[in-house]
Amino acid sequence: MEKSVVFSNKLLPYLLLVPQLIITFVFFYWPASQAVWQSFLREDAFGLTSEFVGLENYQSLFAQPEYYASMLVTIIFSSLVAALSLSIALLFATQADKNLKAAGAYKTLMIWPYAVAPAVAGVLWIFMFHPSLGTLARPLRWMNFDWNPLLNGNHAMTLVVMAAVWKQISYNFLFFLAGLQSIPKSVLEAGAIDGAGPMRRFWTITFPLLSPTTFFLLVVNVVYVFFDTFGIIDAVTGGGPAGATTTMVYKVFADGRLGGDLGGSAAQSVVLMVIVIALTAIQFKYVERKVQY
Repeated sequence: MEKSVVFSNKLLPYLLLVPQLIITFVFFYWPASQAVWQSFLREDAFGLTSEFVGLENYQSLFAQPEYYASMLVTIIFSSLVAALSLSIALLFATQADKNLKAAGAYKTLMIWPYAVAPAVAGVLWIFMFHPSLGTLARPLRWMNFDWNPLLNGNHAMTLVVMAAVWKQISYNFLFFLAGLQSIPKSVLEAGAIDGAGPMRRFWTITFPLLSPTTFFLLVVNVVYVFFDTFGIIDAVTGGGPAGATTTMVYKVFADGRLGGDLGGSAAQSVVLMVIVIALTAIQFKYVERKVQY
């Protein structure tokens, strides 16, 4: 028989929820409502005067070819970062879960990049791959590879993807390693006794049991790519060259902070918020069905 908690004071449960509700309201609902309201206004660059224009900001937004280009860049960027960071982190976690010498040091080194701020991670990678000063760009020049992320859009996209993946691998690694360590060894031993090889045991036993962790990380990585990679893009490429790395979140900043279009920037932030909420809902509705708890 499970014991249920009974509060003698009917008001106490609501009082315990108040701090979390206040934080949620102040840091999510209030800014979101302000962004929605601001998206219906036309404001000057300093935000001193405003005029209600209805859906004009949205109409102007969806008439811009540049906005659709930023959507395509976001799709490519988010797909590459999420797929690579999850797969590489899973590979590292499976290796760290084995009986290795100096496993503690290996795990510690894997966690370190998570402590690096996104902007700092971007600066580190641009120092390594700067076309003229980068330490790792010199071997590319010696191999007659014309590496130049400052002028070549494909090179710039490759660089920001590598920086974003490197930054996120540590976070994914932590959860995958915890998930692997929670799998009973007896289950894997039973598979080995039945004649299943290492790869078969991984795909038929380990990976299905990791599905809750994988689903959680998939949701977190989508949010990370859409929002937290702003600092990396700003530090490495600034959205260039020629908009090749201008994602939707960076375009919000570029049009609002740099371009002075506060109403249009607010409309972009609302569209971005709706897209992320929709993607999360789709993941919970369809992807979670394949999760084995």
